[in-house]
Amino acid sequence: MMMVDNTTISDELVREMVQNGVVIGHKKSKTHPKMKPFIAGNRNELEIMNPASAWNSLEAALEFLKDTVLKGGLVLFVATAPSSKKIIREAAQEFGYPFVDTRWLGGTLTNFTMLRTRVSYFEKLKERKEKGEFAKYSKKEQLNLDKETEKLSRRLSGLVLMKKLPDAVFVVDAEAHATAVKEANLLNIPVAAIVDTNDNPSLVSYPIFGNDHSRQSVEWIMGRVKDAMRQASVKAAEARAAKEESAAAGVKQE
Repeated sequence: MMMVDNTTISDELVREMVQNGVVIGHKKSKTHPKMKPFIAGNRNELEIMNPASAWNSLEAALEFLKDTVLKGGLVLFVATAPSSKKIIREAAQEFGYPFVDTRWLGGTLTNFTMLRTRVSYFEKLKERKEKGEFAKYSKKEQLNLDKETEKLSRRLSGLVLMKKLPDAVFVVDAEAHATAVKEANLLNIPVAAIVDTNDNPSLVSYPIFGNDHSRQSVEWIMGRVKDAMRQASVKAAEARAAKEESAAAGVKQE
């Protein structure tokens, strides 16, 4: 058993985290000073995060995400690296949440009105294409409209479901998405993020200490994130059903 800060985790869990590369960080030269308390050692020039600290941080983030889902909150998922964007996109789609899996557009949160204007324009353009309305234009104009639709689809399709500002933002690699984290912080939107040894954990509301550049590590962490959110979704659905049943019973009595 391993104990750090009164947190005990099993040897089996430690092995699982090590095998999935969850605790493997970057080279020591890239270590952020504020991550040093959560580093257990160094192997082959790579920092090794403390498994207990990593697990403890994950559990705290999971509780926050479950609470957000239970309250009917909206979570925005952000990941643009090849090793993680598909994982994040699929997680967001499972729960009907918005996501960013290409370049973060400045002002996505802080200039939300403008974002909604662009998304609305994209939706109308897409609808026109599906209805065959582009056919009335010249071939050159059709080509330009197709290119514009495709470009907007890559950038905005994941944000169509974000009708309002999110109640939480989930990020893979806080440093790579510093602008997203900064915008969320400016608007006091809590951020849960996978934070590697080169990141500043103090910029994130709920840092998850872990390897953010390995597909296997991100999949392991996201497996637990999805399990927690599924549990919360079931509880939220049960609560809504009970409320509706109670309301219906009240109407009958009247």
